[in-house]
Amino acid sequence: MDSIRSWWERYRFQTVVITAGISLAWLIRQTQGIAIMEMYQFLSRPFQSNVSKQEILQDAQVRELRYRLTELESQNQRIKELLKLKVSSNSSGTWAAVIGRGADSWWNQILISKGSNDGINTGAYVIAPGGLVGRVTHASPNSSQILLISDPNSQVGVVISRSRISGMLKGLSQNIATLEFFERDPDVKVGDIVSTSQFSTLFPENLPVGRIKSINLDKQPAPEAIVEFSTPLGLLDYVEVYPFEESR
Repeated sequence: MDSIRSWWERYRFQTVVITAGISLAWLIRQTQGIAIMEMYQFLSRPFQSNVSKQEILQDAQVRELRYRLTELESQNQRIKELLKLKVSSNSSGTWAAVIGRGADSWWNQILISKGSNDGINTGAYVIAPGGLVGRVTHASPNSSQILLISDPNSQVGVVISRSRISGMLKGLSQNIATLEFFERDPDVKVGDIVSTSQFSTLFPENLPVGRIKSINLDKQPAPEAIVEFSTPLGLLDYVEVYPFEESR
């Protein structure tokens, strides 16, 4: 008996701690930690802010509405630009949303949300705020495929608006293209405006294309310039499609 009393006096503190730990572990397991969480909430309540859950949810809803409003304002601005472009045109066109473009053909082709059911046919030309985008190469009933003027396979007859010097524009799979002149000593300057030519067989004349960014008069066999497109072809959301009969 004396030995038990002696052992208890020596290991009493350790025994109490171990027993309390085992009991606490059992309580957590049985209640899945709910009791601990309630105790934490009770002890930390004086240090918590007075913002209610309802106020937090309302704040989140306000932020969501702000984001939606920003997006709607952006879409409204793009539609306004399209309407201005449509009013300035001589014929009526069909606007459509860009619904597809491949990562490996970002600068080559786009897919739009209107097709032959909406009066869009192969050969129609496509514009957007800024100017020329490309032409329809295939039209299904509900969608159309557009070959962009930035595609290397695209060739556009263009003219320098200031001097009326003509040339052939070829895409470079980015927001610039090369312009090969037909004359050996073309009258061209950096900043000159480039438009479609009256000799183009694929597009009507005087559609804005871009401006001269740089010139290489020593290029053989003909002088060459770099043209920066006036339309941001890599950021297209909406386009306008107009009927056009190819010249033979």
